[in-house]
Parts: sequence; structure tokens; C-alpha cells
Amino acid sequence: MRRPFKSLSPKLSIDSRHLAGLAHAMVQASSRLEERAWERNLDALLLKLLKTGHQDTIDAALDHLFKEKPGAYDALMESVEAASASCSIEQDGGRCDALLIAIPILAWTRFAIASGPVSAEMLMTLSAHLYGHVLAADTRLAMAPTLFAIDQLPRSHVETFSITQRMAQAAVNGNALHPLANPPETAPFLADTRYLLAVVVAPAGAPLFRWQTQENQFDVSAAQQEALIQWSAQTMPTIERLLPGCGIEMLLPEAYYVACREADKKIRPASIHAAIHYLTHTLGIEPQGLSAIIGNFGEESIDGRIDEYRISFTLHQHPDVVYGIVWPLYDQEDLEEELQDLATDRLIHTGMIGKTEYRTPIEQILGLLRESGITDIKHHGEHFPMEFCEDCGAPFYCDAEAELVHAEMPEDAPHSSGHFH
Repeated sequence: MRRPFKSLSPKLSIDSRHLAGLAHAMVQASSRLEERAWERNLDALLLKLLKTGHQDTIDAALDHLFKEKPGAYDALMESVEAASASCSIEQDGGRCDALLIAIPILAWTRFAIASGPVSAEMLMTLSAHLYGHVLAADTRLAMAPTLFAIDQLPRSHVETFSITQRMAQAAVNGNALHPLANPPETAPFLADTRYLLAVVVAPAGAPLFRWQTQENQFDVSAAQQEALIQWSAQTMPTIERLLPGCGIEMLLPEAYYVACREADKKIRPASIHAAIHYLTHTLGIEPQGLSAIIGNFGEESIDGRIDEYRISFTLHQHPDVVYGIVWPLYDQEDLEEELQDLATDRLIHTGMIGKTEYRTPIEQILGLLRESGITDIKHHGEHFPMEFCEDCGAPFYCDAEAELVHAEMPEDAPHSSGHFH
């Protein structure tokens, strides 16, 4: 289940109640025909609200359903994501489907990770490789000439809807897009994701991606993996010029929200590796000279749910937290973690990390810490509130005594412009 938006007023407007009712009706439908009828009504209402900028109405319905009807919440979230990141558009007297896609790039460094304008030459090269390895035949493309940091992406469904509509028109008409004007400042992280955004347009009902074609329908996963291999190999020289001094991993270009969620998950291991690499080099120690403390953090109003892990690093046998990173949980991960909590101590002390085919987030964290050379690991069993520093906004981390503290590098440590997730 996806995370809810911040709680709004408990009193729902007529349109919010209508959204919630239609989403619930979709879930309760006894046939596909009935479900699609409810879906058409829901899409029409969402389109009206997105066009008129009523994000608060959508958020109120989502917040209500998250607490009252989780299945309907998922249905409404999927519908609003589809309505904001895709559209139907007219081209040469016919109808076309348009989809906003994100192209995530994982990057890690001891220095700054670049963002900002992308040259016309680079844009042409990247577009050519999209056509050559990712997109289906008979598609048209418009790519934004900006390398986005996460803080520069659309912050609401209404903003996403506006970008999708504008870029779809550019793809149909062959117009150039302008770089992002006055982009918001983004916090520097040692491991972070950068994004390219594009809209792909195809005749209504026609494939958008190569893996949708007839010859790939029996093994879509293999076709996607091959597309990713080719895309990564061919674009790496261009991406390395965009992100100098960085380690880089390319992810598959996909529908906007799916690609962003996948990037959010995939950057987490890189954040741990980048943190340990930075600390060992900055402090002049081996990984065995660090200790790691893992805390379970969640909203106080939701009993027992883990929203994220915060991983504190200390010098071995020293109490002060010198740095920390956040490992957020997504979708069903929090529920899986509740089932694993009782087994965590056994995993730490018996070395059984990685013995099972699927690893929960806590197993992944423990495995990554051990693989990086850290052997002194403590996981607090209690749940901590998601508290932040009032002065700088940084998250608080738990120390070995289960006290929430501000992470502070030693005074004699070299200064760095980077931070951790």
C-alpha cells in the first residue's frame, strides 16, 4: 500500500466523497464491465479536478480512504496517477495515447551530484537511444532538456498533469521544450537519483514500449532486461558527461510513478555504500572501526507501523553518532517488516542474512552493512517517533542507549558538502 498524504480536514467536500465512493464501487464491482463503468466515471471526475487544480480535493479523498478502506485507496491512487501522467490527444485527425515516462539514474559520489540543463546534442543522443532500444515503432517523443533532482520533480498530481499535457503537445507538434526555469534548490546527498523526463506518444491502442510488441509477449521480463542492458551500455558515455565524478547505475525508463518508486527503492543500498565509503575515507579508518545502530521509526498516530529505518554510525566503542542515513519503506514493506521483527536478533547473531530467496528491508540492511565490513551492529526493538531538528530540519537518529540525537561529525573531520539520505 502506498503512503498517504498528510491528513487534511476530516470533513470531506462533495467531490471528495464522490471520488471515495467511486473508488469503493470499483473495488466492489462483481464484473469487469461494471468495474470499467465505475472507472470511466472516476476518470471523468479526476480529469475535471486536475484541470481545475483541485489537488486538495483529491488528497482529502485519498487520506479518508487510506484510513477507512485501504483497497479503495489503492484503486483511487492508481486512477489519479494514470489520469495525471497519461492522456489522450488528437494528432492528424486521429486519437493518440500519451504517457509521461521517467528515466532514473542512480548516482553516488564524495562530491556534488549535478543537475540542471541538458544540451541539445546530449538530448538528441539520448532520444536516439530511446527510439533504438526502449520505445516501440511509430512512437513520437518529447524530452525535457533538464536533468532533474528529486526536489525539482512535480510535487503534486496537478503539477504532473500540467507537465504531461504540455509535453504531449510538444511531442505531437514537434516543438522543443525549454529547460526548467528557476529550479528549486536541492539538498546535496552522497547518493541520490537524477531523472530525465519525457512523453511518448503512439496511435491509440498501439504499443508504447518495445516489450509490448508481439514477439516479446511470451517473455516480457526478458525483453525489459535486454532493453535495460542496451540502454545502459549505449547511454553511459553521455550520462557520465552529465554526472562527472559519480558512480552511476541506469534504471529502465518506465511510466513516471513506477519509475520513481523503483528508483526510491534502488537508491537505498547505494546510500549505505556511499555513507561507509565516505566515513572510512574522511575519518581514516577501516569499516571495522565503525558501529551501526538501526532504529525503527514511524508516525506516532499509527500504532506499530514502521515507516522508515534510520541507521546511525558511530566510531567503534564511542557513544556519539557521527552520521546517519534514512531507509524509507514503501508499498507492503512495512507489513513484511512487522512479521520479521522477532527474527531480527537471530539474523544478526547467527549470520543467516541472505539465506532466503527474498530478503525483507531489515535483512537487506544487515546484509549490506556486513558486506561493507561492519560487524558491530545493534537493532533497537522499540519504535521511535519521526523527529527532526527544529533548527536545520535534519532527522534525529538513535544512539546505542536508544536516545534520539543529532548526528555530528567530529570537529577535526574534513568538511564535506554532501549528506546522506
